[in-house]
Amino acid sequence: MENNNSYFGGAVKGVKSLLTGLGVTMKEYFIPKVTEQYPENRKTTLHVSERHRGRLVMPHDAEGNHKCIACTLCEKACPNGTIKITAEMRETEDGKKKKFLTDYQYDLGDCMFCQLCVNVCPQDAIKFTNDFENSTFERGSLVLHLDKELQYESSLPNIIDGGAPIEIGKWNTKK
Repeated sequence: MENNNSYFGGAVKGVKSLLTGLGVTMKEYFIPKVTEQYPENRKTTLHVSERHRGRLVMPHDAEGNHKCIACTLCEKACPNGTIKITAEMRETEDGKKKKFLTDYQYDLGDCMFCQLCVNVCPQDAIKFTNDFENSTFERGSLVLHLDKELQYESSLPNIIDGGAPIEIGKWNTKK
C-alpha cells in the first residue's frame, strides 16, 4: 500500500490512466461515423416542430395589406423592447382621425421568443414561423421592418408547415 504513494507508484498510476484514455480514443477512432450533409441534404431530413418559434413575421394579404392597427400592445408586452412601432394620425375619408402604422421594427437578435407579443395582438397581425436559419455575419441585419416585407419566404421548403415528417431512429445520410 505504501507503494502507491511513492514516486514510482504515482508514475505507474499516471501511465495506467494515460493508456486508459488512449484506449477510449482508439476505440472511438474505428467506430464508423454518420455525418449528415446539412446544407445539401436538409430537405429530406429536416423536421421542425410546428410550435417552434423561429422568427416573427407579419402576414400580408394578396394586395400587400397587413392587419396591424398600430395599437402598440405588442410593443408594451415585449419584456425587453424588441419591438418598436412608429405610427401617425391621419384623417380618413369620412373625416375621422385614425392611427396608421408607419414602421414596425423588430430586432430578432434581442428577441426572447416568448410569444407575448403574438398572444396580446387583438388583430392576429403577427405570428411566429418555425424557420430557424437566422444566422448572419452582422448584428444590424437582424433588425427587420416587418411592415415593409411583403411576402416572407422561408429559407427551407415546407418549414412553415412543420417540415418533413419525423421518423424516430432513422437518418437519411445519402445525397
